[in-house]
Amino acid sequence: MPRARDKGIVIGRFAAGPLNAITDVAGVAVGHVTLVEGDRIRTGATAVLPHGGNLFRDRVPAGVSILNGFGKFAGLSQVQELGELETPILLTNTLAVGRAVQALVSHTLAQPGNDRVTSVNAVVGETNDSRLNDIRAGRPTVDEHRAALAAARPGPVAEGCVGAGTGTVAFGVKGGIGTASRIVGPHVLGVLVQANYGGTLRIDGAPLPQRPEHDVDGSIVMVLATDAPLCARNLTRLATRAFGGLARTGAALSNGSGDYALAFSTAESQRRGPGRPPSGTVMGNDEMSPLFEAAIEASEEAILNALFMATGMQGWNAGQGDAEIVAAIGD
Repeated sequence: MPRARDKGIVIGRFAAGPLNAITDVAGVAVGHVTLVEGDRIRTGATAVLPHGGNLFRDRVPAGVSILNGFGKFAGLSQVQELGELETPILLTNTLAVGRAVQALVSHTLAQPGNDRVTSVNAVVGETNDSRLNDIRAGRPTVDEHRAALAAARPGPVAEGCVGAGTGTVAFGVKGGIGTASRIVGPHVLGVLVQANYGGTLRIDGAPLPQRPEHDVDGSIVMVLATDAPLCARNLTRLATRAFGGLARTGAALSNGSGDYALAFSTAESQRRGPGRPPSGTVMGNDEMSPLFEAAIEASEEAILNALFMATGMQGWNAGQGDAEIVAAIGD
């Protein structure tokens, strides 16, 4: 399937990274477990790892932003309070959040050096894939979530009907996982999205001549990574800008939507852990505007990539959201 750029759609003014993916930020890894079984199971899990070490002992600064909180994003209150991530991020379906938390706890406790750990703030985002998936079937399991963590790698990122995007729907067509990146001076910013929301689709600001049937409700989780040395406060501000890209796609931002963004920095100087406070200079407020603009661009393009890379799918509620966007908009 083509990505948005393969169709001649170039969003914004900043150059994309070599992979045009969140993994253009050095050290970031992504893993998927994709579950398509029979006519009922269309789900999966996606893991985002800020680096390949022990995240509990080598934490990264982070910030979160919530536009509409109709969702079940575990771990956000501690990220808001302390401004840091101590586990990888798992994306899953609505009824699997508890199992994803258990997987992250088990993963963290098993890390060398964590033998005395008694509290873990697992970070799990979700969207509801029940239109195409039998969400009550108990999948992904704890082990399947752990498999997504184990599968995480740097390099190219699979998009569309994979991982936590396997059964998602957006704008009345097949949604999924999408990613994009931008080069901003010496720094890189990347975004990964789990698109499962409603509205009236616009592509680079333009409405479609033939608009697919759609709902207004639904959810999206957007994960932003950068190697820029940012404090938690400016990472929160950066996360908020992702909603600019979301709005540009025509999102309804309805009462029934869950719209979440989480941003983290991989900068070595800003990591923290036991006996290791952040050090070095952070970017000031006056330096943030280019990163803000890049976050809008990359978020919009990541959503479009999720749609363009997804293929048509029949499932639990077959006929609802099973079309692919390429068929909906034509060539």
